[in-house]
Amino acid sequence: MMRPHKVYQFHRLSILSLFPLSPPPSSSLTLCRFSSLRAPGHLRTQPAAGEAAVVSRTIMTSSRLRSLVPVGSAAPSENGGDSGSAPNASASSSGLGFYEDEGSALGGAYRLPPPEIRDIVDAPPLPALSFSPQRDKILFLKRRALPPLTELARPEEKLAGIRIDGKCNTRSRMSFYTGIGIHQLLPDGKLGPEKEVHGFPDGAKINFVTWSNDGKHLSFSIRSDEEGNSSGKLQLWVADVETGKARPLFESPEICLNAVFDNFVWIDNSTLVVCTIPLGRGEPPKKPLVPGGPKIQSNEQKNVIQVRTFQDLLKDEYDEDLFDYYATSQLLLVSLDGKAEEIGPPAVYTSIDPSPDGNYLLISSIHRPYSFIVPCGRFPKKVDVWTADGQFVRELCDLPLAEDIPIAFNSVRQGMRSIHWRADKPSALYWVETQDGGDAKVEVSPRDIIYTQPAEPLEGEQPEILHKVDLRYGGVSWCDDSLALVYESWYKTRRTRTWVISPGSKDTNPRILFDRSSEDVYSDPGSPMLRRTPAGTYVIAKVKKGNDEGTYVLLNGSGATPEGNIPFLDLFEMNTGSKERIWQSDKEKYFESVVALMSDQNDGDIILDQLKILTSKESKTENTQYYIMCWPDKRACQITNFPHPYPQLASLQKEMIRYQRKDGVQLTATLYLPPNYDSSKEGPLPCLVWSYPGEFKSKDAAGQVRGSPNEFAGIGPTSALLWLARRFAILSGPTIPIIGEGKEEANDSYVEQLVASAEAAVEEVIRRGVAHPNKVAIGGHSYGAFMTANLLAHAPHLFCCGVARSGAYNRTLTPFGFQNEDRTLWEATNTYVEMSPFMSAHRIKKPILLIHGEEDNNPGTLTMQSDRFFNALKGHGSLCRLVVLPFESHGYAARESIMHVLWETDRWLQKYCVSNTSDESKGVVDSEAKVVAASGGGNPELADFDQDQFKCIPRSSL
Repeated sequence: MMRPHKVYQFHRLSILSLFPLSPPPSSSLTLCRFSSLRAPGHLRTQPAAGEAAVVSRTIMTSSRLRSLVPVGSAAPSENGGDSGSAPNASASSSGLGFYEDEGSALGGAYRLPPPEIRDIVDAPPLPALSFSPQRDKILFLKRRALPPLTELARPEEKLAGIRIDGKCNTRSRMSFYTGIGIHQLLPDGKLGPEKEVHGFPDGAKINFVTWSNDGKHLSFSIRSDEEGNSSGKLQLWVADVETGKARPLFESPEICLNAVFDNFVWIDNSTLVVCTIPLGRGEPPKKPLVPGGPKIQSNEQKNVIQVRTFQDLLKDEYDEDLFDYYATSQLLLVSLDGKAEEIGPPAVYTSIDPSPDGNYLLISSIHRPYSFIVPCGRFPKKVDVWTADGQFVRELCDLPLAEDIPIAFNSVRQGMRSIHWRADKPSALYWVETQDGGDAKVEVSPRDIIYTQPAEPLEGEQPEILHKVDLRYGGVSWCDDSLALVYESWYKTRRTRTWVISPGSKDTNPRILFDRSSEDVYSDPGSPMLRRTPAGTYVIAKVKKGNDEGTYVLLNGSGATPEGNIPFLDLFEMNTGSKERIWQSDKEKYFESVVALMSDQNDGDIILDQLKILTSKESKTENTQYYIMCWPDKRACQITNFPHPYPQLASLQKEMIRYQRKDGVQLTATLYLPPNYDSSKEGPLPCLVWSYPGEFKSKDAAGQVRGSPNEFAGIGPTSALLWLARRFAILSGPTIPIIGEGKEEANDSYVEQLVASAEAAVEEVIRRGVAHPNKVAIGGHSYGAFMTANLLAHAPHLFCCGVARSGAYNRTLTPFGFQNEDRTLWEATNTYVEMSPFMSAHRIKKPILLIHGEEDNNPGTLTMQSDRFFNALKGHGSLCRLVVLPFESHGYAARESIMHVLWETDRWLQKYCVSNTSDESKGVVDSEAKVVAASGGGNPELADFDQDQFKCIPRSSL
């Protein structure tokens, strides 16, 4: 029986006014196969031979991971709609009358939001795209709309920090594809007719789509939940790209994938290594009815072990046995004719990585002793080299359990880490080893050393030191023996450096290519574009410019400027540092960017006049389309024609606005207005401010403009922009910088800076005449929910109500750090207390809606945070409401849950924002807020708080 969501509501009795370190540069095309962690949504960062060319597009404030999935593709609309909605929408059926009587709002049934919101969310999504290794074909990976709650309700095991679907023997809650279409990319840049991959059962769920290195075959998993399918396990299938015919790879249906960690990988064009469930494994271990003894943890050795609060950890010996049961794989070496042989013993294999020449396998596994306080990523880890046919060559390392990694940022595990194959060599390994014991607080030079060594070194041959860095190692971009780029960075100072090294020449001294602040987006030179090698790896693309003998590479940059991002492609000479801008986005109407190289099918340098790239193009009102651009004439040919995902909002108004905080910090935000909005006719609108604070080391960096005014407005299933359809003004992503310059800690003045930023944002939209002063609501998710609660506590004069989703409100429950705070509660007690809206619950007098997933597994945002905050608010007579969503995690996935979240949010906004006409005690409240902000948000009633809670609350972090 499906459980209804929980709703808790309390109206106070008195009269109330009804108001991530910058990663190292990499190719803009993420050429990797789908991760076994959350396919198809999550992608690996390390590409392997023959992996699918999949590009995931995500909108971020500081960087842009482009994909062939258009923005808003999770919620495209084909139903159309009148873009010229009635100006007085709140007076129509979409107003508060939609919510019937108050009693119905307290019921336990799932509800639907108004049609203008529901239609956008319910529209079918567009497909994801994947290029073949040869760039001559494109897959259209078809997706379904939001999943039903019954899928999230499937039983799952929470073990060692991961969640496992025992029936499928894979990670739980995996999304999937419903079909695969193959299109030929014709010489003129157009797409040929679609060829549907066929042969698998109707209703099959497809995951882990992977190209063979020669592009002739696809491999993928199939699972089916029909009544006749007793197992529900994943079966490995292959498809012939030429015919589209798919078939199971194994003759026996008893051979099933174990996709808890890795799943399968191509070794060559006809052979795969597959992680399978060991045959004859039997039934899962039974939980003892009576435990054999108490659960005991001990620290009699007085070790200093500080860990952030991880969730879903192992709890006892039974959990350890259950983890082994589901995570243990038997590796099979299988050819395309279905012949298979076992290689290696059964073990908890976490990754299988073939060498570029296909002669070796890099095998990682974890083993006991396990831990009850850290997830499986810190369990003892063994890394071996095998031959491709499964013969053991040597052990690289066997790392012990790592419970004691310090909580300071840039702290790492001791021993060998980041062990990979060199992309420019047939079978050479490289890795890094820390020199500071993994503790970022230890001052030492060098801090990390990068080593390299052949897969099978000669007797007595020692690893070669490739490079030494004084900051924390951040990765390598390989090219050849004459060129590689090494990255290092340090979070506390935001410093990032790029080194040029010559791996094959010990006589050539390393030199710094770039040395800058990762926060300074205006100085970002861009990232080197990578090209695919015949072995299927990715290396820095060298470009030949006519008869010039220089060493040229392509730098693909976001082009941040005070006017917004203007992406570019520079031809950069590595020896002199000179550069030539060979392409730049239009900046008047469109936002364009370079997605990938398309002229890397052949080995060797790319000739500039034969350069071919994949670009994207969009505008404020035109959704993203993709183009092939060819040199020398830079002719662009459009290859997609995606329909507008929400035509009813096609004429929305968007503007990137700039304003100033009272301390002089420059701030930015994106202001959205409904289609056909006319201020002279409609006047000021109700306004929803949706944001997320960020930490900075300098005021200048905090004030830099990020994003583009010409980007298309992506609207996801829970986006604040959905309320444009309800005639709201939306202030999206106003910068809320929390700045700590020099040795200052940003969070020591969190409340003051938070309030100052919010004041500046609200004053700006009111000054522009687009927002009604009494109808401004605040909202956010996760750390944005934490922000929302704090603003209602410390700046009640600004907002009429708030919506806080999946937040953490009591920082004493995260005593060993949270978000970007790496001091402990005992090192920064005042900061922890003053930042916690829980401690200021008595100050919150404006309506606040709390929403939380009942199964939130994000470190720090336990569901308990919202439960306790709601009780604190209710205990002080605050107007509040708590909605707990069954089966949902930190982000919400099921259609029933998402629709209900939208219903709750819209009801709250209609009741306490749109309908708000009061200006209750604004001057008094304003004065009180200034006093609170000036005192750092301290709680005068803290002495009455139960101090014993500080001693027994489990630790967590955001």
